[in-house]
Amino acid sequence: MNKYTEEIQQFTLMDDTFMSAVFEDKECAEILLSVILEKQLIVSDIKTQYNIQNLQGRSARLDIKAKDTNGNVYNCEVENTSSRTIPERARYNGSLLDTSELIKGEDWDKLPDTYVIMITRNDVLGGNKPIYHIERKIAELGNKPFGDRSYIIYVNGKIQDNTELGRLMHDFQCKEADDMYNKKLAERVGYFKDSEKGAFKMCEIMDRIAEKRAEEATIATNLKAIKNLMSNAKLSAQNAMQWIGIDEAEQDKYLNLLGLKA
Repeated sequence: MNKYTEEIQQFTLMDDTFMSAVFEDKECAEILLSVILEKQLIVSDIKTQYNIQNLQGRSARLDIKAKDTNGNVYNCEVENTSSRTIPERARYNGSLLDTSELIKGEDWDKLPDTYVIMITRNDVLGGNKPIYHIERKIAELGNKPFGDRSYIIYVNGKIQDNTELGRLMHDFQCKEADDMYNKKLAERVGYFKDSEKGAFKMCEIMDRIAEKRAEEATIATNLKAIKNLMSNAKLSAQNAMQWIGIDEAEQDKYLNLLGLKA
């Protein structure tokens, strides 16, 4: 028995660590996106637990960042608490997709279509609908779509009816692979829960994520301390880093995160 055995058995696809592992598989990611968007697509690239940073050094970890063969970009998140499903978070994730995709010197129309998809345990928008599509409108033109090709979708995990989307939401909340409708997703879930090789890989993923989160927490604490010393003690960034004991080899990284040239 490994150290995560009991925890792995309790996982569902609503747990971001487990969901990220399952949807590393492109075919699984295609199933997820095709059901939600109601169209067939081919995933050309998939990253899970993907760290992405804005120009000011603020980062976010995306559960899934995917791209299809048409160049469209998708961010999928699973959320169990309302505090992490606020509109501003979806807006922020969308902005990160934009800044990560446009290459220096490219025209604005080269931006891809972007989709931020929030899969929520509860009906956070309160309309008792299975899915909500949000996009910008022009109020003075009869709510004509603005056409910026930036989309936000909320999927209500509460509704598990006998539709393709409802069955997917049912599968997202199953602990046992045998209880799932979709055979491919069930096979992938069973691999991580019921096979020795899959469980070992899941443990490696959990260890890696735990280490990454600990590193991020340390960086956040150090950044806060540096900013406080710069503001309150009027120290330079370099002196502040020396004061709190940051290794010289690490200092360029912090200067970049502070928006200062290394």
